[in-house]
Amino acid sequence: MSLPPILKTSEEIAVFAEQLHHEKVIAVDLEADSMHNYQEKVCLLQFSTSETTVLIDPLAGAELTPLKPILSDPVIRKIFHAADYDIRCLARDFGLEISGLFDTMISCQFLGEERFGLADVLNKYFAVELDKKFQRADWSQRPLPEGMIRYAAEDTAHLHRLAALLERMLVEKGRLSWVQEEFSLLERVRFAEHQGPEYLRFKGAGTLTRRQLAVLDALLRWRDGEARRRDCPLYKVLGNKALLELAQLMPTGRQQLAKISGMPPRLVERYAGALLGAVGEGLVVPEGELPLYPRGARREKDPQVDQRMKRLKVWRERTATALELDAGVLINNAVLEELARKKPTSPDELEQLPLLKNWQRREFGDDLLQVLN
Repeated sequence: MSLPPILKTSEEIAVFAEQLHHEKVIAVDLEADSMHNYQEKVCLLQFSTSETTVLIDPLAGAELTPLKPILSDPVIRKIFHAADYDIRCLARDFGLEISGLFDTMISCQFLGEERFGLADVLNKYFAVELDKKFQRADWSQRPLPEGMIRYAAEDTAHLHRLAALLERMLVEKGRLSWVQEEFSLLERVRFAEHQGPEYLRFKGAGTLTRRQLAVLDALLRWRDGEARRRDCPLYKVLGNKALLELAQLMPTGRQQLAKISGMPPRLVERYAGALLGAVGEGLVVPEGELPLYPRGARREKDPQVDQRMKRLKVWRERTATALELDAGVLINNAVLEELARKKPTSPDELEQLPLLKNWQRREFGDDLLQVLN
């Protein structure tokens, strides 16, 4: 396969966008650098029509605005595999919105595929073997090596025939309308704007005392500054597990620091002063100014709700097995809990539950009401 062209100028992209106006289906993917830089960004866009594949280099500074009407036109189908992250990145980095989505990964999940990674699916149906060695590569490097260019092109080159096959299978199983609703919901996902201190998003912070939380807050601020200085992801400075243990133990000397798992000697040598300084910063926060982790209102245990939840899970497992679906794809625990607590008794009351999707209500509403009542 010859190397695909890489568009780098606004003029080239405008011409390409005009060509895409005449397409009914395009396959789309992107590559980002989240594993290599402090501020992740989209580094490459891949587009495949039924006949050709074209790459776009957004780091070259070209204007991507001509792509907006293409990507937002619901008449032109956009095929992605695992679109969630891509849709969020396109909206954040370029203000590009997707309409007319067909997600081959979601389609695989709703067909009961146990392995739904793109490499697995293409190998199963077309005996195509994708070389995934560049999956964790630094896509911000320039120029891109030939191997990475070929890898990127392969990610969209087979999506047209894969989507056509999966759509036929979904129609045969009567599940096309199910995934179409999932696609419509997925088109609207966006990265959430984080408000408040970083420890509110840190797993395990809710188990800490207020003093430990102050230490964690100082450690997180130090790590963020160090990652920004080095232009690398946070985990490459220090992992979350080690940070949590630091906050729990609050070491005040090198010997204590060396006992923490995830702190090999080289990290102790490199960061001992900075880490002990951050711990010390948390230790001297006045009592009246210590951070407080917000606690949600505790729900009272309700034996009847618990019983309904058990019955719903039994129904879900039985139904998912009969449909050869993963139980979480059929209906997730959050929806089951809402059903168990609110206990709707009629189709009208089912209609009022925001978490329940239309296809779930339509296909399984009667069963759910029967289980609940």
